[in-house]
Amino acid sequence: MATEYSVQGIGIGELADRYGTPLYVYDGAELTGRLRALYDALPARLEIFFSLKSNPNIAICAVLHGAGARAEVSSMTELLTALRAGVPPRDIVFLGPGKSRAELDACLEHGIATVIVESFGELELLDELAGARGVRANVALRVNPSFAVKGSGLTMGGKPRQFGIDEEQLLAEPDLGKRLPNVRLHGVQAYMGTRILSEEAVVANTVRILDLAERISTALDFPLEFADVGGGLGVAYFDGEEDLDVEVLTTSLAPVLTAFADAHPHTRIVMELGRYLTATSGVYVTRVRYVKTSMGERFAVSDGGTNHHMAAVGIGSFVKRNFPVRLLNRIDEPATGEWTVTGPLCTPNDTLLKKAALPDLGPGDLLGILRSGAYGPSASPVHFLSHGYPAEVLVHEGRHHIIRDRDTPEDLLRAQHLPN
Repeated sequence: MATEYSVQGIGIGELADRYGTPLYVYDGAELTGRLRALYDALPARLEIFFSLKSNPNIAICAVLHGAGARAEVSSMTELLTALRAGVPPRDIVFLGPGKSRAELDACLEHGIATVIVESFGELELLDELAGARGVRANVALRVNPSFAVKGSGLTMGGKPRQFGIDEEQLLAEPDLGKRLPNVRLHGVQAYMGTRILSEEAVVANTVRILDLAERISTALDFPLEFADVGGGLGVAYFDGEEDLDVEVLTTSLAPVLTAFADAHPHTRIVMELGRYLTATSGVYVTRVRYVKTSMGERFAVSDGGTNHHMAAVGIGSFVKRNFPVRLLNRIDEPATGEWTVTGPLCTPNDTLLKKAALPDLGPGDLLGILRSGAYGPSASPVHFLSHGYPAEVLVHEGRHHIIRDRDTPEDLLRAQHLPN
C-alpha cells in the first residue's frame, strides 16, 4: 500500500479532501521548533522579531509569538495583524522606505517599540506628527553602510539603495537629534542581505553592524537602546545548496552577542527573521488535472500554479531551478522520469517545475512543493486570471485549522463596481 505524506500524523489526502486544492499546509511544530532552537542556543538578551512580510497570516504570527517571537511589520495591515495576534506594542517595530503619514501616525497611536526610519524626510514627518500628538517618537535609524557582505542572495548594503540613510550622511549630521525636538533617537538598524547560507557571513555581518551601531550612536550622541542586526538567514531550496548548521552558527555567534550585551546592559539586541522561520514549515499542495506529452516532453497540468507560488518560478535567477517536490499521495514511489509541472494560467511562465524527477503521474495525484512557507500567496499574482487566494491550513498541536478561506468568485467580484 502506498504511503502518503502527513503532517503531525494527519494524512495529506484527508486535508486535501477537507479543504480542497490547491492549498498551503503549515506545520506549527516546525514553526516553533526553528524559533526555539535559536533561542535555546543564543544569549537570552537576543530578541527575535518575526518579519511578517515572509508570511503575513495572523495565525502564523500568533503561533510564533506564542513561542517567543516579537513582530517586525511594514504596512498598516501587518501592524494590525501583529496587534490582533497578541503581540504587545513594545514588541513591534515598523520599517519600510515609503511609510505613509497614516502608518507613521498609527505607530505613534499604538506606542510601538520603535519606528525604523529610512530617510531624512521621513524623520521630519515623524517629528511633525509626534509634535501634533504631544509625544516623542522612538526612532531607530536604518543605516545604509559603506560596506557590503558576501554570501547573500540579495545584497542590501554598500551601494546606492532606497533603503536607509547612507552612513556618511548620518556621520555628517552630529546634531540631528537636537534639531528634531519630538523625535528621540535611540537605536540603529542595518539589514545587509537575504538568503545567506554561510555561517561565517552571518557572524561577520553581525560584528560589523554592532560596531556600526556603536559608532553612529556615539557620533550622533544618543543612547544606544536598540541594536538591530537585521537577519537574512537563508534556507536551502536548490541542488548544491546546504542549510545553515545551527550549531556551527550559534557557537560562533553567541560570543559576539554576549560581548556586546555585557558592554551595553540596557540595549535591546534584535534579529529579524522571516524566511528562516517559516519556509520549511509549508507545503504547497496542488492536484494534477491532466497529463500530456508535447514534442517528447511530459507535462502535468495542475489546479494551482505560479499565481499562488511565484517564488517557484525562480525570480532573479538566470537559470530555472526547481523547488523540492514530492508526490504526496505515494511518497514511497521512486522517480521514473522527468515531468514539467504547470498550472492553470494562460501563460508559458506558469511553470512550477521544469523537468523534475518524479514517479509516473496521473489525474488526481497530489504534488507538494516543499519549503513553501515563506513568500507564497502574498508574494504571488493571486488575482491573475481571477483565481484568487488558495486555502491556507495550519496543523498545530495535532489538529488542523483553516487559517484562510479560499477566495470564491463572489469574493473577487464584491470589490468591483459597474459605473452608474
